[in-house]
Amino acid sequence: MQTYKTEFRQRLPLYLHSLYLPREMKASLKGRYTNDKSTAVVTLAVNAGDVKLLASMSDVTVVKGPRLNNLTLTVEKPAFFIFDYDVPKKDFRFQFMNSIKVAEKPLKLTYNHGHGETRTVMEGSLVLDSANKVSANYMFGTRNFKLKYSYVHGGVTTYEPCYDLGKNAWDFSVSRRLYDDVFKATFESWSRDFALEWSRNSKFNGTFKISATINMVGESKIPKVFAESTWDLEM
Repeated sequence: MQTYKTEFRQRLPLYLHSLYLPREMKASLKGRYTNDKSTAVVTLAVNAGDVKLLASMSDVTVVKGPRLNNLTLTVEKPAFFIFDYDVPKKDFRFQFMNSIKVAEKPLKLTYNHGHGETRTVMEGSLVLDSANKVSANYMFGTRNFKLKYSYVHGGVTTYEPCYDLGKNAWDFSVSRRLYDDVFKATFESWSRDFALEWSRNSKFNGTFKISATINMVGESKIPKVFAESTWDLEM
């Protein structure tokens, strides 16, 4: 008993000290713009050991003026699970990730379930080699099943045909990377939507995405514009 008390006294200062160790904290501000509205999302993330604690708030700032639109609390363990709780809606969503070997090839599985929406989605991605990948997405209880093939040519150009079983239609996209920039074109055969996108993910110049979508058979030829930019701040 005396030995246990002595060991406890020795370990107690170390334990108390660990409670006051500085946690890595990051804040991000994401702004989104479309033809009819703009929104801003603020996220505060704290690393707590193997997990991340996040709080996100969105604020609608156009037409009706500033107002708190959403507050979401998140617990995340990268590559294992994500748990989201929507405070205003009192709703939750969870996601589990796992990776297994199939014929010595890595198969990544993701299980998503939204409680309020009662929707469950299973996603799988099989990496055949450095240039070829096959992925699938299925929503339980529906015909929503998508099968996508991805081919990377020369390490910079990616071709992605996708078949949607529910719509019995094909989607096609091609993208090309140029340093930190990615230029992408997408065509959805079912909706006849054609989109061009420019995105950048740089540690020095920030992250942004700009896209313009036009319906090839619609009467209006005015493109739908979407812009998103993110600024990160370490605290």
